[in-house]
Amino acid sequence: MTLGLLVSLSGLPGAGKTTLARGLCRTLRAVHLRIDSIEHALRAEGFGDGPGGYVAAYAVAEDNLRLGLTVVADCVNPLAVTRQSWRDAAARAGAGIVELVLTCPDPSEHRRRVENRTLDWPGQRLPAWADVAAKVVDPWDFTATRIDAGLPPEDCLVQVLAAVQSAVQSAVRSAAH
Repeated sequence: MTLGLLVSLSGLPGAGKTTLARGLCRTLRAVHLRIDSIEHALRAEGFGDGPGGYVAAYAVAEDNLRLGLTVVADCVNPLAVTRQSWRDAAARAGAGIVELVLTCPDPSEHRRRVENRTLDWPGQRLPAWADVAAKVVDPWDFTATRIDAGLPPEDCLVQVLAAVQSAVQSAVRSAAH
């Protein structure tokens, strides 16, 4: 049986999560679960805002992990409870998890990205820079791999692939003992 792998890709809006997730999914032939897409679809159908996007994504991730697939969760993940819920989904599926946090250390570059984003679909809600700068993020209660998203996307992808490869090798070593 092949174990799945969950790549939890977190960070503020405009950090480059979706760009990186798309490249990672193409490279690994992985399932892309983008919370923005799920939440947009729920709002468009009248379900409003709330935790539904994350809750649906946990279930879909778990289904795909049980199939032995790699799943990339593309989300802000600002709350400790959401991070724990991704870990729980991976554990229930018997899958590994790699937790990555994208940061854009240059505020002017981050602001430029936020202010120059384009819509992926009609009616998409894009946050303003003031919303991103004011976003409250729970402290990380563990050491996640931090990715400098201020680098070009191809360099970030190299960092992410190295972190994923390291996690896979670690899981293989653990399974062997």
